[in-house]
Amino acid sequence: MVCLALLTTVALAQDSPDKPASDNASSDKAAPDKSAAQSPEPEESSSRDTRIDTSPPRDDAKNHPNSKAAVEDLEAPDNPDTSGVQEFHPWNPLKSMKDIEVGDYYFKHKNYKAALDRYKEALYYKDNDAVASFRLAVCQEKLGDKAEARKYYEQYLKILPEGPFAKDARAALDRLAKAQ
Repeated sequence: MVCLALLTTVALAQDSPDKPASDNASSDKAAPDKSAAQSPEPEESSSRDTRIDTSPPRDDAKNHPNSKAAVEDLEAPDNPDTSGVQEFHPWNPLKSMKDIEVGDYYFKHKNYKAALDRYKEALYYKDNDAVASFRLAVCQEKLGDKAEARKYYEQYLKILPEGPFAKDARAALDRLAKAQ
């Protein structure tokens, strides 16, 4: 019994909150001193700490000798499509999938213009999406824009030449060729 009481007393003494409290108090007093030493001057901007270096590495041209030629046509000022500007847009396959789903809803309700906009948005978030390309072509055809329909049917066949809608796309291209 005495041993049990002694062990309990020793265990409670080790878990005593007095010791950690004194450590916390001393560390709290030291923390403001550290932050004061690290804080910038009042006139200096804190954004200097978050600047990102986007310059190429020193040996980039030597390590990647053909990289300039790969993007040369994109940077050409005489190219009217780009005029020297490279633009990126977000890649979001989940948003693209949702746009296709909403486009299908509009298409089912024969609102082809709204469906067309959703399929275009799906292609914005995920380039070369086969399903969006095919369904966009169908919408273009329904709205009477045969040239755009042909473009997107061909794009679908380029992406998935043996895909699930390949037969329909070829038939539509034949139908559009006969209509001209």
